[in-house]
Amino acid sequence: MAKNQRTPSFKDYHQGQAFLLPPTFDDLIPQNHAVRVVSSILDRVDLEALLKSYDGGGASSYHPRMLLKVLVYGYLCNIYSTRKLEEATSQNIHFMWLSGMSIPDHNTIARFRTGKLKTVCKQIFTQVVLMLVESGHVDLKQVYTDGTKIESRANRYTFVWGKAIKTSRKRIASQLEELWSYAEQMAQDELKESRPESFSSLTPEQVDQTLDRIHKAIKDKPIDSKKRQKVNYAKKNWPDKLREYDQKEDILGDRNSYSKTDPDATFMRMKEDHMLNGQLKPGYNIQFTTVKGQFIAHYSIHPNPTDTLTLIPHLEGFKQAYGYYPQAEVADAGYGSEENLNYLNNNNIDAYVKHNYFDREQKEGVKALSEYHPDNLPYDADQDCFHCPAGKKLVFIGSSMQITASGYKRTLSKYQSIDCGDCPLRAKCHKGKGNRIIEVSHLLRNLRKKATERLLTEEGIEHRKRRAIDSEGTFGNIKANHRFRRFNTCGKDNVSVEVGLLALAQNLRKWANLS
Repeated sequence: MAKNQRTPSFKDYHQGQAFLLPPTFDDLIPQNHAVRVVSSILDRVDLEALLKSYDGGGASSYHPRMLLKVLVYGYLCNIYSTRKLEEATSQNIHFMWLSGMSIPDHNTIARFRTGKLKTVCKQIFTQVVLMLVESGHVDLKQVYTDGTKIESRANRYTFVWGKAIKTSRKRIASQLEELWSYAEQMAQDELKESRPESFSSLTPEQVDQTLDRIHKAIKDKPIDSKKRQKVNYAKKNWPDKLREYDQKEDILGDRNSYSKTDPDATFMRMKEDHMLNGQLKPGYNIQFTTVKGQFIAHYSIHPNPTDTLTLIPHLEGFKQAYGYYPQAEVADAGYGSEENLNYLNNNNIDAYVKHNYFDREQKEGVKALSEYHPDNLPYDADQDCFHCPAGKKLVFIGSSMQITASGYKRTLSKYQSIDCGDCPLRAKCHKGKGNRIIEVSHLLRNLRKKATERLLTEEGIEHRKRRAIDSEGTFGNIKANHRFRRFNTCGKDNVSVEVGLLALAQNLRKWANLS
């Protein structure tokens, strides 16, 4: 040792030292720790509906309040696997304190999550939100709605496409018609006046009967062996194939695709595109309504890849949970359809919702669209006509009804120019033959105007800023900071429970930070 070097000193270390008075977990957990908030809040939740789901008799069960605490705190701590939750209840003092030293196995936790919580998770979440309202942390009057896509647990490569089914149906119908035409040539008398009106609309039973008539008609005829083989193959396979297509189309409903291993999941384009090839993955569109402070007030699950069709059922769920609509709804341009804006207006909800061209207008002024675009043509309400850039009138010639994918009926008014023949602006304004005709929804124009006026007020500007912080920030927190990017269960009901647990964890995490 060098002459001037000091001797190092160490704190006492006695690994086997015993305690005179053993500490409890309560002594080891700080008073302001998040696990205490989870425990105290969930102790106040009414679990009567959950308790009624248990049958009497038999072996005793783990208490559902304990399992609920373990699950919620697990989702708060980024522990989503039931096996890891089982491990945590035997190794982590926070989970050991929550569970009272009980160690439920992973199957018990999984059955509780996918079984018992299915019907009560939303009710439990709503109770916690109402506690937040009562404590003054949450105000449900002004809300922000946004959506994100989260991947299903399903196999990414076992899919069913609606377009593929339609193509296969057309191919069978075309080949069946070809076989019938061939059989008519070979056995005209046997098939006389029995040709189906349309081969594309035949049921599986009718296809089976048609193939049976073809088979009997050509049975004793000297025909090409390949044709005979094709008839035999068709009779054996096509009716069953059509029944299979019917079943798949029942599962599809209004969707274009679903996963074979999770029929509730729809193939969507995700932001997480690791292969950079636009790969579609099975997933769900998750809608959150948030409030100031990144608290989640309401959630819902949808199969639609776009947000347009989700707002109305989402807000109806909000009303069902709390008994009223919010006073103001703030959302981005993905929700700015006529149907949504009209719905908000009819329910006296102030719509701070962007329309398709709002951002462009703010960047480039009112001429973000071409001056020839119908939205930029000046309208004279007294004469019910538009004026084109050349100063000529477009007069009302009638109206038409348009039905959207959701069944919403839009009224479109048609206006036609009096004379475009020698107009010097025709090449820029109108490339079709004859005088220009435009279709306009006056309702949508008025709703967009109201929404734009609201968005440009001081309150509207503040709402737009807060939406980016609260809605998008909430999703960023869950997906990036807490690494939840793929569900651990399959099926809409099970996924809904997971989203509910995520939302509960988010709210209790924020509540703990304020404590």
